[in-house]
Parts: sequence; structure tokens; C-alpha cells
Amino acid sequence: MIFDHISLQRACSAAFAVAFVFAGLCPASLHAQSVKKKNPASKMFVSDVSGEAQIDTGDNIQDLNKRSVYNAEGTIIETKKAEKETDKSKVYSTAVYSNGTGAFYDHDTRVEMKKFVQEPFTPNRADMEVEPSISQTQAFVAHGTVGLCTSKMVAGSTMTYNTPHGGVNIRGRKVVIESNDDETTISMLEGDSTVKGGTADAGGGHTLHSGERATIRKGAAGQPNIVMVSRIPPSEAAKLDDKVAMACMAKKTVYFEVKEHTVDVSAEKDAKSTGDKDSKDANGDSNPDNPVADGNGAITAFDGPVANSNSTSRGGAGSSHTVVVSEIVAVPVAPTTLPVQFTISPATISSRTPRPGG
Repeated sequence: MIFDHISLQRACSAAFAVAFVFAGLCPASLHAQSVKKKNPASKMFVSDVSGEAQIDTGDNIQDLNKRSVYNAEGTIIETKKAEKETDKSKVYSTAVYSNGTGAFYDHDTRVEMKKFVQEPFTPNRADMEVEPSISQTQAFVAHGTVGLCTSKMVAGSTMTYNTPHGGVNIRGRKVVIESNDDETTISMLEGDSTVKGGTADAGGGHTLHSGERATIRKGAAGQPNIVMVSRIPPSEAAKLDDKVAMACMAKKTVYFEVKEHTVDVSAEKDAKSTGDKDSKDANGDSNPDNPVADGNGAITAFDGPVANSNSTSRGGAGSSHTVVVSEIVAVPVAPTTLPVQFTISPATISSRTPRPGG
């Protein structure tokens, strides 16, 4: 009887201990579940600008500058129309998106990045020719010419470019999209894609293969636009290839990786009132000595934090208020072989006195 009583006491104590531990773990578990992770904001790196171009970030409109970085989604890029026919080749911009896509924007071009989301990816990737993670791209070419050079797209990724006349679902890897008031021309230099003649085109679309082009023109009232598929004329192949080559060269100027850094939330709150003032100079412009990101604005520091970041809280109540922020970072690529210039100092030149007899 005594042993039964002792066993009962031990069982009750064990049950109480388990209940106590479970009660202590529940708040931590609930706290961990309350932390919502967000995908890092997808980026766009401007590799080159020739002539005049501007970008609308949603917050403001500013000149497009070489080697600047922006949050890609929601931006509008517009290049100026060349005044002379001979100046058309002198006005363009090139950019690289964090999914590995290089883009060439010809003169008099307007592109709206309606959607560009990307899943987190592993830093320090070995194969830079493969898309780093699943991404979804939806862009609208209002007018002008866009050349695209994509990476090998991973399963689950989508890339759609629409125009006033139709759209193309791109599966890689080299394509030129030209749109004006009368028609849209989509030239597939490498890879394949599916072209549709607008929202009224209820069919499966028209498949384009390497060396083919689709011309989309307005159809009759109530009818889908007309899509005609043909081979790319040899007389235009070189010109189209040049535009795509610019996009492919832009891809080699930068690569993207993910970096993490810890942010003290309490310190940020204390500095919030003075942060905007410190990041501006006397004229109200951004202070290069204190680079910050303003929403979709340019980031002058390549590894600087941006507003819509992927943050994970660490520490419960009573601990330090810090979060771990993950950011997609643009890393410019330095030339593999730098030019070597030999400078000979006069001090290193010695003149020998001829010996007697030779």
C-alpha cells in the first residue's frame, strides 16, 4: 500500500513537471509562429545608361543613373526619344534583375514592371547561368524596344511581357520585343515562348522557336488581334542580335547574393526622428555619406538595407529587440584582368660608367 502511494506521488510529480514544461514552451512556440517571413525585395541593377533616361519608383521620378540599385517591382523605366536618326544608337539603358535576366532598353521605350517577386536563394551560388530561385515577372511594354537575355529558368518560374496588342510568355533565353502604335513584333533568337493576341485570344497561343518571330496587329471589333508567325528575316537578324548582346553583356557586370545583418529595432525607433534629417543634405538631397533606401528608391550602398526586407525576430519579451534582416545584394563584378601600366621612375634608371678599354 505504501509503495502504491509513493508510485502515485511520483506519477503526479512527473505529470506536473511535464505540464509545467509544456506551459513554458507554449508561449515561445506561439511567439515563433507569430513571426512572418517575407521574401527579400527583388532588385534591379542599372549597368549602363547612354543618353537620357528616367525611372519612376512610385515615390518620385528621377534620372536613371549607372550602377544604381532599385527595388524592381512597381518601377517604370523610360528612355528619351532620339532627336536625330543618327542618334538612335546612342540612347539606351541596360539593367540586370536579381533573377539573372539582362535587359536592353532602346531609345523611346517605356517599360512598367507590374510584378517581380522572387523566392529567397542560397548565397554564393556556383552556377551563375541558372536562375537563383523561382521568380514571377509581369511587365508591360507601352512602346519601344526591349531586348532580354535570361538565365536558365527554374521550374515554377514565369516571365510575361505584355504590350497594347498582346503578350508573350517567355521560357528563355534571348528575345526582342518591339511595340509601336500599329503592331507588336516578338523575335525569338534563342529558346521558345508562347505568344497570344491579347485578352480576347482564348486559344492556347502561338509557340515561337529559335529564329521565329510573331507580328501582332489589331483585329476586327470584338475579335482577337491577328498573330502571324514567320522566320526572322536575315537582313534584320544582326540588328536584333546586337540588342540582345547588350543585355547579355549587362549580365556579366553584376551578380546577386543574399546577406544577413542584425538590426537593433529599439535603436532604429530612437533614430527614426533624426534618420530622415541625417540622410539629407542642406539642399534636401540624399547624403552619400549616409546612404539609405527610401521605399523603391535607389540604393547608393550595394549592401545597404531597404525598407521591404525579410526580417526574423530573435529574443522574447525582456530580451534585446533585434531582428535578422535578409537582403538581396547587387555585387558589381570587377574585370578579371586589370590593365597593367608600367611607370618607370628616374631614380630606378642607372647609367653605367664605361670601363677603360671597353
